[in-house]
Amino acid sequence: MADSLEGRVSLITGAASGIGRATALAFAREGAKVAVADIDPEGGEQTVHLIEDTGGEALFVSVDVTKASEVQAMVDAVVDAYGRLDCAFNNAGVGGIGVPTHEHTTEDWDRTLGINLKGVWLCMKYEIPRMLEHGRGAIVNSASMLGVIGMAGMSAYVASKHGVVGLTKSAALEYAKEGIRVNALCPGVIRTPMNEKYWNEFPETEEPLREAEPIGRFGEPEEMAEVALWLCSDAASFVTGHAMLADGGFVAQ
Repeated sequence: MADSLEGRVSLITGAASGIGRATALAFAREGAKVAVADIDPEGGEQTVHLIEDTGGEALFVSVDVTKASEVQAMVDAVVDAYGRLDCAFNNAGVGGIGVPTHEHTTEDWDRTLGINLKGVWLCMKYEIPRMLEHGRGAIVNSASMLGVIGMAGMSAYVASKHGVVGLTKSAALEYAKEGIRVNALCPGVIRTPMNEKYWNEFPETEEPLREAEPIGRFGEPEEMAEVALWLCSDAASFVTGHAMLADGGFVAQ
């Protein structure tokens, strides 16, 4: 799949670490110019340096994806720097709060839905017009295996990720004839810094989760990066409106 994104301009949110960073590196490896967007400037700049160290081209853009003005400024900055926008991986997100539905605070609910769902919608709101200018584009939205199944104690997170899947399907239908493909990536349990932090705090949860994976292990950020890369490449030119599970077989049980 060498040079599958050669010369294209990509935007990746949540790219300061984890799946976002791995995807930024994969896109750069395949020849894309990469806009690294995150609320964490230190981690974002580190991702840029990693790309530049391998001969790639990247820039960092600070963004809070819950704020429309910042999202619009982010997209404008990418187009100002590189002249266009070809692909986007709307990956910024937060994990779930493990409590029963009636124990969620309104603050927790609003934060989870605001980042995971509203943030994806805002990114598409400002990315799509730029792609329409050139009559083509590819968008991948970060959902989850919990975007297609439920899980007790995770209602806000599950609702946000189901929302991303529905939003993805609707947008895919709206822009299919305009040359813009929109898909969702639905990871299983991935060994990211966010999950590692959770397991450090609650070590008793790690082994049961691993045992529940049919493939016998957790996924790696680099594996998710390859899926996002494929969905944005011409190899997936007939794929749109799809919620692609990359979960080690978890949902197949």
